[in-house]
Amino acid sequence: MGVCWGPVVRVLVLQAAWALGGGQVRYSVAEEGKAGTVVGRVAHDLGLEAGEAEARGLRLVAQGRRASVEVSGASGALVVSSRLDREELCGKSAPCALRLEVLLERPLRVFHVELEVTDINDNAPLFPAARKNLSIAEFTTLPGSRFPLEGASDADVGANAQLSYTLSPSEHFTLDVKSSDENRKSLFLVLTKSLDRETLPVHRLVVTASDGGRPSLTGTMELVISVLDANDNAPQFNQSVYKVQLPESAAEGTLVVRVNATDLDEGVNKDFSYSMISTVPAGNTDVFTIDPKTGEIRLTGALDFEEVRLHELQIEARDKGTPPLSGHCSVELEVLDVNDNAPEVWVTSLSVPVAEDASVGTVVALLSVRDRDSGANGRVRCALWPAAPFGLVATLSGSYSLVLREALDRERVSEYEVEVRAEDGGAPALRGRLAVRVPVSDVNDNAPAFAQAVYTVLARENNAAGAELARVWARDPDEAGNGRVRYSVWEGGAGGAWAVGGWRSGAASSYVSVDAESGRVWALRALDYEEVQVVQFEVRAVDAGEPPLCGNATVQLFVVDENDNAPVLLPGAGGVGGGGASGSSSSGRESGALWAWAAWGAPAGQVVAKIRAVDADSGYNAWLRYELWEPRGKGPFRVGLYSGEVSTARALEEADGPRQRLVIVVRDHGEPSRSATATLSVSLVEGAEAALAAAGSSWSGPGLRPAEGVAGALSSSWTNVWLVVAICAVSSVFVVAVVLYGAWRWSPRAGVLSGPGPATLVCASEVGSWSYSQRQSRSLCVADGAGKSDLMVFSPNLPPPPPGPAAKETQPEPPALLDTVSGPPSLASRPFPLLALTYHPNPGQALFGAGLLPRGVRAVGAWQVLKDVTGTFASALATLPEPRAVCVGED
Repeated sequence: MGVCWGPVVRVLVLQAAWALGGGQVRYSVAEEGKAGTVVGRVAHDLGLEAGEAEARGLRLVAQGRRASVEVSGASGALVVSSRLDREELCGKSAPCALRLEVLLERPLRVFHVELEVTDINDNAPLFPAARKNLSIAEFTTLPGSRFPLEGASDADVGANAQLSYTLSPSEHFTLDVKSSDENRKSLFLVLTKSLDRETLPVHRLVVTASDGGRPSLTGTMELVISVLDANDNAPQFNQSVYKVQLPESAAEGTLVVRVNATDLDEGVNKDFSYSMISTVPAGNTDVFTIDPKTGEIRLTGALDFEEVRLHELQIEARDKGTPPLSGHCSVELEVLDVNDNAPEVWVTSLSVPVAEDASVGTVVALLSVRDRDSGANGRVRCALWPAAPFGLVATLSGSYSLVLREALDRERVSEYEVEVRAEDGGAPALRGRLAVRVPVSDVNDNAPAFAQAVYTVLARENNAAGAELARVWARDPDEAGNGRVRYSVWEGGAGGAWAVGGWRSGAASSYVSVDAESGRVWALRALDYEEVQVVQFEVRAVDAGEPPLCGNATVQLFVVDENDNAPVLLPGAGGVGGGGASGSSSSGRESGALWAWAAWGAPAGQVVAKIRAVDADSGYNAWLRYELWEPRGKGPFRVGLYSGEVSTARALEEADGPRQRLVIVVRDHGEPSRSATATLSVSLVEGAEAALAAAGSSWSGPGLRPAEGVAGALSSSWTNVWLVVAICAVSSVFVVAVVLYGAWRWSPRAGVLSGPGPATLVCASEVGSWSYSQRQSRSLCVADGAGKSDLMVFSPNLPPPPPGPAAKETQPEPPALLDTVSGPPSLASRPFPLLALTYHPNPGQALFGAGLLPRGVRAVGAWQVLKDVTGTFASALATLPEPRAVCVGED
């Protein structure tokens, strides 16, 4: 624990010491120090252990100008890196303090260090010119006359810049020094004795300037004084010093001041002109100009308070006498600060990109701000726009930290561009701006999401292996690998294939596969509706993040039946009029031989035989119709269109001959339709022979004729027996049907047709969506042959109809797979699904199929399906238009 908490304790102690010390370390170093000179041990003063400075990334960040110092990585000491020249760094400013920033990168902190560069006497006094020429008239220039001289300047400060002047020995001249303030002295050459040109026409003197350093340095200027005759009155100014104040924003051409001088002489010696002989600081003569006649001084350049705050001009008025005389004055111009410098903002350190799961308070960047103006014009306040999700925290004067204030979400905003706005306190205020771009890096925080929770796919049977069935798509808003999605069939989900016998669990992967990259669903083999009706499976989408995230979707693949099975004739079991039926099934015109007997004189409508056939397809593809192909025209026999019953079309007569050959075609309603043919031979005999033939067919099997000798004896008895059996069966079935209907109509919804199961979307229609439930699928078969699972009950999954006509217009069209017609208003407007029972027109197979009937969808089937059970009930319903259907709803 000590090893882990040691650096933390040292940081806390460092912060406490930093707060108590005002948050700033100060060092002092003399200028012109040698490279490598140790200024101070920064790492030690900041509380860092030996060797810790380099490990934690301690370094120096200079602001604006070259600091000439650096932090040694090994020792953590502040050392001189290059020549330190106080005059180059600070000029005449005293003290010369350099503001440095020391950056500690791990953890990210900044400390302010103030380095004071002390002055040494390394600059000698310097006169503006090494030689100065003066002209002084003899006699007329009275003793006590004063001649201004340009003083020397010393780049040093303090005592090293305190100058004293001496003049080489002379009986005619002395040097007078006057101090206008503590840093400025006026130098005058004073005439103590009248000059005599004839004695000495030229005087050569040396002015020496010495500074106050130890040792003292000196500078010299040679004075060459020429003695002139005559003009003995020099121009005199009304003020020796003119003091003026101007704002630094003064435009060119602005009048600074107007100086005024007079000359007591007359004539040519009284005429004089003004000139500017020197400026302080030197080299500013292009900023000012003076009118030689009026003495008006105007600006010819720009003033800058930040560069020079005080300008001193030496003005001379020289007459035109011989020799010319001159008078002198000085103009002191004080520059007033105006708010002409906008705040400056720059980035000291930037840590980007920022992870979207970064904690609140994370430091993103370190910023520095400054304004070159002074006073209120230089006071800066900062703000951040937009205010979220980042904020500014002031550390020290002129330093700010850009920190995270709110949680980030890269999927909502992937990159922020914040603007730091700095405003000073001037009037009007000036502003500075800095745009900081902060990208957000992604983390895997979003799982793939499918566009639909359940995909419903319709595929026709007999499709080609490898055919594309559908395409699923999942979106992951993450980027790069975190958003790259791969698809697969999830074996762990609840899936399988629905066939006639029920769910075949685990069989979905043998039917379909999913492309890992595109999400396309491919068929692995051809689908057979007679084998599988529904294939349900789950698709899983997994991203490439770490850790990976996933999402699931259910795919329900409904196999659509194709008319790929022709009707098949069933083995005969005897007809009503006797005779069996047998034949062969095909899609062509192949026929099988069938026999039947009919009695002469049989009335119209008597059933002679019944053709039975079955189709392995479903729906319309399995709905059979029977047609009499031969003989054409008005024959003695007819075939029920959907029942297959061969009955007399009129009373049989002897003229019809002893035998009738009938060719019957059985067709389905598929596209294209398939068919099978049967040839029925009907023998016309006497009534007793027909009865014996019927009995013989039941004993001997189809296609065999009994002996004609016993036909008359048994005909009447067998006919009566079948009539009694038929009447009892019809009555019983009718009573049972009425009882069951009443019990179903007025009993609570339960059993097969009650209890909505878990519904999944199948397709859309005018009433919304209709659903398929595997719990409510039932198999119903009344036959001596194989059963067909064509009775399916669908539970509703309908949203409430939207109000108004506009909502009706937006409802989807019925699916193209369903044939839509205009039904009766009472049926088309029902807001619930219907159960449609289709028939199989063969004996014993009354109920053949079922389908869901949304509004506007044609019913598949007919009421004639009940003719196999009872002719009486069917005849009562025979007036309904075809196609007819048995429909059961909630009402």
